[in-house]
Amino acid sequence: MLREELIQVARGEAEADLVLRNARVVNVFSGDVHLTNVAIARSYIAGLGDYRAHNEIDLGGRFLAPGFIDGHVHIESSMLSVPEFGRAVVPRGTTSVVADPHEIANVLGLDGIRYILETSKYNPLSVFVMAPSCVPATSLETAGSHLSAEDLEPLMADKWVIGLAEMMNYPGVLFRDPAVLAKVEAAGRKAVDGHAPGLSGKDLNAYIAAGIGSDHECTSVEEAREKLRLGLHIMIREGSAARNLHGLLPLVTPENARRCLFVTDDRHPLDLMQEGHIDHLLREAIAAGLPPITAIQMATLNPAEYFGLHDRGAVAPGRRADLVVFSDLRDIRPEMVFRGGRLVARDGQLLPDVPCGTNVPLRSSMNVAPLDEGAFRVPAGGSRLRVIGVVPGQIVTEKLMLSPTVEGSEAVADPSRDLLKLAVVERHLASGRVSLGFARGFGLRRGAIAASVAHDSHNIIVIGASDADMLAAVRALVAMGGGLVAVVDGQPAASVPLPIAGLMSREPLEKVSHQLERLLQATRELGCPLRDPFMSLSFLALPVIPALKLTDRGLVDVTQFRFVPLFEG
Repeated sequence: MLREELIQVARGEAEADLVLRNARVVNVFSGDVHLTNVAIARSYIAGLGDYRAHNEIDLGGRFLAPGFIDGHVHIESSMLSVPEFGRAVVPRGTTSVVADPHEIANVLGLDGIRYILETSKYNPLSVFVMAPSCVPATSLETAGSHLSAEDLEPLMADKWVIGLAEMMNYPGVLFRDPAVLAKVEAAGRKAVDGHAPGLSGKDLNAYIAAGIGSDHECTSVEEAREKLRLGLHIMIREGSAARNLHGLLPLVTPENARRCLFVTDDRHPLDLMQEGHIDHLLREAIAAGLPPITAIQMATLNPAEYFGLHDRGAVAPGRRADLVVFSDLRDIRPEMVFRGGRLVARDGQLLPDVPCGTNVPLRSSMNVAPLDEGAFRVPAGGSRLRVIGVVPGQIVTEKLMLSPTVEGSEAVADPSRDLLKLAVVERHLASGRVSLGFARGFGLRRGAIAASVAHDSHNIIVIGASDADMLAAVRALVAMGGGLVAVVDGQPAASVPLPIAGLMSREPLEKVSHQLERLLQATRELGCPLRDPFMSLSFLALPVIPALKLTDRGLVDVTQFRFVPLFEG
């Protein structure tokens, strides 16, 4: 809209398009709540006070807050297309997200990033993108693409690309890898997000000195406090696999709260439906004792300022009219959601006349060489076996040394010891590469589960109690074009097809949630006690999170950032 028009409405010289009357405005600037009216001209707030308008809505003293902003999310991890993700989170009060599309970029490169940008158009959710910094995440795995600083520079000119996404390759920063530093330089004055679990001392100083501005991988108050003191913005994460909110809330004080923000990172569709999105984090934080206005600042103004989104994040003149209405400041449950001055959701549902974007054609991403019956055999090789130990509720793992179970000349899965066989199958180049390992913590008594979602290169990852079921699971994934599957006695028991890059569904939220619910039930019937086994499985291939991980190229000791043999001694 013309600036002159907004000034006219703000001065009362022209009618507003909409006035929200009797609103108890949650003021994230002054830190208080005050009763007033809010005038909206087209997509923007013109003023607070006494105004006239063509249309009025009496909020009857309900609270009015800025639309919530998720400061770091991988939309692909919801397994939903962008339009369906918007349909899931906008009724929950989220009006903007800062998305890192490195999942789809690791599969399809720039085509994947453009897919996210294109499918983000014409829907009620503002999707800002951080250019992926680590495609591939490391040299220890095979991805579907390789993005250099030269590839990223044109992206930085797009108004919806607002910075450089999580710099996971912190060794590359610390040892001044020219290709890594060139990506930081390509971001210019835009935000550069960090990803440095456990980094401390002089190495942390060096990482921040390189231009990193945030971190979302803190798992303890001590770690977060050190990073906060050195200038990082602390992203407090509550996702489906990594749940750090309650552990980190004691960090937040009146003196430092403005340097903290809420993020979800990775959140599955069942959690979106049953718990919510940023609204869930707000309710949890407030119930744990965080002052409500402080919590709302962390979900609105703080991310807006960190990312330079100065047109949103507050109920104030000149800001976008992205607004959330609710009745209880201590139990925030959005009743109305406005985006750009338009009512788009009411009582948890998107309004039927609100456009939800569009899907864009995308090529197949499952390029897997045929596997034979011996693909998952592990020759016995020693008395001690390196085993990945799953930590429930976390994406870090333990590095275990256990005795193998040997039958004949092979090391085999032993469900009685919760010792399961793990494999990663390369799916981008049809190389036929398969790496093998073992894991403890999944509890499967029989069968196998597999996924084409395996952070960050998204090769196929499969874990099971028998080689035959592992092979059947991989073949089922290839046949469905990617997804998640549970197999028992050689037959799929349940699945979630994900034909978009092997990461996302074309189906509505409700159908994907139903498929996932059936799949989780089938997995529980196989013996798995984990709350979200497929999210946990997906991170067993991520060689930037300690301590022991498996990629298509081998077993990785992340603390040493090198391959290690499966057997010792």
